Amino acid sequence: MGGVCTPDSIPAHWLTSVILVEDGGMRGYHDQSYGDGFADVYDDWYADISDVESTTTALARLADGGRVLELGIGTGRLALPLANTGVEVHGVDSSQAMLDRLAGKDGAASVRVTLGDMVDDLPDGPFSLVFVAYNTFFGLLSEERQQQCFRQVAARLSPHGCFAIEAFVPELEGEATSSVSVRSIHADRVVLNVNTADPANQRAEGHYVDITESGGVRLRPWSIRWATPVQLDGMAHLAHLHLEARWASFDGAPFGPESTRHVSIYRAQPV
Repeated sequence: MGGVCTPDSIPAHWLTSVILVEDGGMRGYHDQSYGDGFADVYDDWYADISDVESTTTALARLADGGRVLELGIGTGRLALPLANTGVEVHGVDSSQAMLDRLAGKDGAASVRVTLGDMVDDLPDGPFSLVFVAYNTFFGLLSEERQQQCFRQVAARLSPHGCFAIEAFVPELEGEATSSVSVRSIHADRVVLNVNTADPANQRAEGHYVDITESGGVRLRPWSIRWATPVQLDGMAHLAHLHLEARWASFDGAPFGPESTRHVSIYRAQPV
């Protein structure tokens, strides 16, 4: 059971109290906001957001026995099964709440974590593989920060190491929009998705508004700055990385004009 809740069916003052946006983005949003807002529900909501087995198989193959660094390691959805294959896995995340969830899981001691962001706090290399999964790269909210991330990653890759980015393929055309929809609905809990999208500035942001009978209202904010595959290729080029392969998914499915997602593999030097 469920349904779609349109903006017209919710009072305007409710929307403006839920999501406040300025020229630079959502007011009060910072690097830790996403992780701190979603840590307690992340495993329940997103455990099956992508195929873990095919992803970790591909990542282990790309690592080729070397050290691996995950940007935005979160609760360890990919890092833990990857470490179980025998790969040495490191990870960085800006949210202590996310890392606390990771620390409480079996096998967490095998993963080396750093509290910090994906640009300024990366651990020392060299790494055979650095990867960032499922749109996490877009959590860097400016082109400048995204470019800096490429440079910092490139500086930590081994001579033939690679950088793997998994993300959606955005549509840059269209007007700025806002919407409200229902993510889930139960007898004692409703979760709404309130969001805005601005294609001209390649930005989208919003809240999951988590309403429970016993706990009241919990706001879970998110914000992204997206980039196209071609724009990512340009950032890679400036960081002296070269596109080696592009797939539609980590299982190696061919990427084409109709693909809605991509996995791009950038190599420090040709093998």
